Amino acid sequence: MSFNLDSSLRNTSVESSAVMPLPIRRRMSTTDRKRQLLDGAIKFFARHGIEGQLRNLTKDLGVTHSLLYHYFPTKDALIKAVYEDVFESRWKSEWEDLLDDQKLSPEEKLNAFYIDYSDTVLTYEFVRILIFSGLSDHSISDRFFEMLRSRLLPRLIRETRKYCDSHSRTKPTQRELELLMGLHGGIFYIGMRRWVYGQAIYESSNTTTDQEIIQDRVRSYLISAKSIFSIK
Repeated sequence: MSFNLDSSLRNTSVESSAVMPLPIRRRMSTTDRKRQLLDGAIKFFARHGIEGQLRNLTKDLGVTHSLLYHYFPTKDALIKAVYEDVFESRWKSEWEDLLDDQKLSPEEKLNAFYIDYSDTVLTYEFVRILIFSGLSDHSISDRFFEMLRSRLLPRLIRETRKYCDSHSRTKPTQRELELLMGLHGGIFYIGMRRWVYGQAIYESSNTTTDQEIIQDRVRSYLISAKSIFSIK
């Protein structure tokens, strides 16, 4: 037994299939493609380190070497873009304004700064890329610490001296800097425990917050500084 479609139905079917629009494959804009590659590189370096091979990066991203090199001609260019995105772009000029605010006490300034600083920068990518850079070529860690030395540490030392009733404007001593880096490193260690060691900062049943931890560290630092550096 054979079945024949009515010619009008057959023609309608053919015409319908002929006019059915095919899905349009949209090409990424240059900006979107570069953003996609950079985001992938940030995740890759955070997982595997700065010394991770670019051939493995392109494999992870499912792109060709030539496409990656079109946007980032060298690995140094890619690392520079990662630094600018993960580190420089997160730096807030408001932090400098906050530390220069004459209406706040030194303790209020340090608490407000470090609480916002930790919320802003202590991410998975920031912490791990900084650690990996320190373990390899220092290309990112050196630039970041130079930014701290030029834009942050002098202000923190100035506020510490105010707390200690000192108005000295001399160059910070090594002891002052080391005590301050103990505070800064202690707060950074919150991120290390989370994103490097995979350890909880506190038990879920504990009501202690990062903010309280930071306030405790700041208070301990200032009390120690006053004990060591106050004018007798």
